[in-house]
Amino acid sequence: MKDFVPQWVIEAKRDGKAVSKEEIKELINRFTNNQLPEYQMAAFAMAVYFQGMTNEETLALTDAMMRSGDTLTWETLSRPTADKHSTGGIGDKLSIPLAPLVAACGVAVPMISGRGLGITGGTLDKLDSIPGYQTSVPVEKFRDILERVGCSIIGQTDRLAPADRKLYALRDVTGTVPSIPLITASILSKKLAEGAETLVFDVKWGSGAFMKTPKQARALAESLVNGARGAGRKATALVNDMNQPIGAAVGNALEIRESVEMLQGRGPASTLRLVLDLAVPMLTLSGVAADEAAARALLAEKLASGAALDVFARMVEAHGGNPRIAESPEAVLPAAACVVDVPAPPETADTPVIASVDAETVGRLVLLLGGGRRAVTDAIDYAVGADRILAAGTRVAPGDSLLRLHARSKQEAEELQTMALSAFRFKAS
Repeated sequence: MKDFVPQWVIEAKRDGKAVSKEEIKELINRFTNNQLPEYQMAAFAMAVYFQGMTNEETLALTDAMMRSGDTLTWETLSRPTADKHSTGGIGDKLSIPLAPLVAACGVAVPMISGRGLGITGGTLDKLDSIPGYQTSVPVEKFRDILERVGCSIIGQTDRLAPADRKLYALRDVTGTVPSIPLITASILSKKLAEGAETLVFDVKWGSGAFMKTPKQARALAESLVNGARGAGRKATALVNDMNQPIGAAVGNALEIRESVEMLQGRGPASTLRLVLDLAVPMLTLSGVAADEAAARALLAEKLASGAALDVFARMVEAHGGNPRIAESPEAVLPAAACVVDVPAPPETADTPVIASVDAETVGRLVLLLGGGRRAVTDAIDYAVGADRILAAGTRVAPGDSLLRLHARSKQEAEELQTMALSAFRFKAS
């Protein structure tokens, strides 16, 4: 655009005026190609943070970021494609059992996931706890695994929505992360570039989530669905509570083990219920199941028959991991040197019911054990974490185990017991 002047676009957005699709496209193109100074892009992001964006502007930003790199298509696959995106949370291992379960039902799941930072774990870090599993594969191999197995979970390539990677890094250090239009464009640019025909969004709210209130979560969910549908995809969203951890395990290898248990027909019923709630619209919107009842019947069949577990084993093997994990995860996954129970305090004699389990505290606990990153460059201990975490509503007596700490040493576990206990609140029955 010959008449494009970046500061004019910034000023327009600062004053609450609409910015054209062409201006947004030019802004993103120049930023991606290092032709726009970071300070101007930061100023634009701050203007968006305060003034917001119309649906049309958000769609234009998403489209420009998506087209800043490669886009994938799956027309040659023999089955429809669907994917799920979660806004993250403590103990959120849902993608790991979800992908093979949906694939066993006849839908291809091309899932490009991310790593954790801080207290929120990442799907790729969990998969990295499986010895040999390769989360970085060429697109050709990604496509081959999808066709042969039905699902593949990998990391973002350098050429997938590079504008998002640059812009997110800038937002992270300029205080402009919590903006619904910017979050929407960030998530959708990657998911649309990934190419799945159907998208299901799992938007969390609560102490262990980025969105702290149901209202914020619903606003983001609506924005994501509108954006995906505006780009021609079938989409829906679920809004879920993240005030306590998902499941009974938090920590990379421990969450893989719990995921396998779910596919084996065991594991926490509440976590499996979340998996099924996300799987249903992936099947119905893809046309594999006529309605919710048919979808749930098909999902139950694939779990009971072991078909979903078999797909998981084949996906792990296709990515270089040991398929034996599907039978004996404890024989394949790393184990911590020390496992210590955290007992219920004497006060539970009078207040024997767990009133709440604070997800944020559990996330911080696992980080301090070494199961997360304080900085992007930190190495993770995949074996550490917490499991057998009792859920809110459980009755306990003094001395009962509230959770188990998996630590690198007994001293480390003992030092963190007080913090672990602080995650629990109790009430009278």
